[in-house]
Amino acid sequence: MKTKNIRLVTIKDVQDLVRILINFNGDVDLISGRYIVDGKSLLGIFSLDMMKPIQVKVHDDKNADDLFKAIERFIVD
Repeated sequence: MKTKNIRLVTIKDVQDLVRILINFNGDVDLISGRYIVDGKSLLGIFSLDMMKPIQVKVHDDKNADDLFKAIERFIVD
C-alpha cells in the first residue's frame, strides 16, 4: 500500500480525479479524518471534508507510482 496527500479545490478537480481513478485497475481509497470512501465514487468524494488534504491510499503497489504520476497536480506535501 502506498499513500499520498492531495487537495481538491473545485468540482472540476473532483471530476478529473474520478476520471483518472476509474481508468486505474487497482483499488484506491480516499481518507479524510475517520471517513474512508472509494476513490472511484464521485458522490463519496463529495462527502469528504475538502478543506483539508485528503489521503489517497493505493492498494496496488506495482502500479501506484504510475497513478501518482497521473494525479501529480493534486498532490501536496
